Amino acid sequence: MKLKFPEGFIWGTSTAAYQIETASAHTWRGLQCLDGTTFDKCSQHELHREEDLEYICQMGNAYRMSHDWAKLQKAPYAAFEQQEVDAYLKFMEELKRRGKHIMLVLHHFTNPLWFEDEGGWEKEGNRMMWLDFVQKSVDIFGHLVDTWNTFNEPNVYVSNGWLAGGFPPFKKGRFFLARRVLKELGRAHDEAYDIIKNKSAAPVGISHNTVKFVGEIFPGHILAKIFDWWFMEYNHKHFLKQDFQGLSYYARMPFRPLPVDNIHSPGKLQKLGKRTDLMWEYDPKGFYEVFHRYWNKNKLPIIITESGICTHDPKVRIESIKEYLGWVYKAQQDGIDIRGYFHWSTMDNHEWNIGQYYRFGLVSVDFETGKRTMTEAGTFMGEIARTNSVEVS
Repeated sequence: MKLKFPEGFIWGTSTAAYQIETASAHTWRGLQCLDGTTFDKCSQHELHREEDLEYICQMGNAYRMSHDWAKLQKAPYAAFEQQEVDAYLKFMEELKRRGKHIMLVLHHFTNPLWFEDEGGWEKEGNRMMWLDFVQKSVDIFGHLVDTWNTFNEPNVYVSNGWLAGGFPPFKKGRFFLARRVLKELGRAHDEAYDIIKNKSAAPVGISHNTVKFVGEIFPGHILAKIFDWWFMEYNHKHFLKQDFQGLSYYARMPFRPLPVDNIHSPGKLQKLGKRTDLMWEYDPKGFYEVFHRYWNKNKLPIIITESGICTHDPKVRIESIKEYLGWVYKAQQDGIDIRGYFHWSTMDNHEWNIGQYYRFGLVSVDFETGKRTMTEAGTFMGEIARTNSVEVS
């Protein structure tokens, strides 16, 4: 069966500068990851921009990207580094010349070391330093941007940085400090929205990460409700000033009674008879439920800012894309205004604190040599974008 999507639907792929560019003077450089790799040279995108651009253009009519704040700005309120500006401008201008829609993310988990030295997001008022970065980004790159993300998945950023302790600044169980950071991010988003709107007509939103939290044995039911409240509701309400809802989704999270995943408990999900990828329980229908949940909140248009599966097998990735898009199409038939789909990720990248083994790329990357290879999943994604449709069984 062929599913045909609305005219003008956005088809794209997504990356984060920090996961594909060699690490600059930011908070993640040198981190030793779960798989034994080091967060350092990543996918060396800065050495392969022209090649990567060709892949991006083959796989969709859009690209979701970010800039490296630490590369662009060496000190608080400093002028941007012209060499870095020129490289990003050249890349973005070529995307526009090819007719591609650009979604620009202004914060994707990572801060310059100088920002951390000033107290980072924990110190109220430090947002003014980031807002200076936002203003300069709008002034320099704004004419090339079609859609803005102020923050990528702030619920993931705060939860991992100050509750789970797996992201910088590696503070575990600091709930009240996490709330303080979240409030500062929320104020920063609201003020960034105004800065952007003062100069750009492009829609502004965030990317909100969503998870299906399910209690399966007592007292997991209680814990799942707490996680759902914090992650899906409380975090979300700090970012309501937006023109669209950017949503990402990867996983169902069972509580037995503590949360179970494939990263920290390899094989356990499979023994329970669950469908999995290399990281989590795999449940594409959960995204359909998420669409309804957030559409019912405020009826804002939805753009899928990230959707993907962690696997080394392109055939599995193809089947996953089909499944996800089947639920996207069903939600559209229900009357939900879904305007775009950005697949995570364009290429294999360094998967934050767990490392290079965990792969999401439509284009495979040899991290030693930097060699890129288009996979059949990337070719498949390109065909979907060209025909604005997908064949599903």
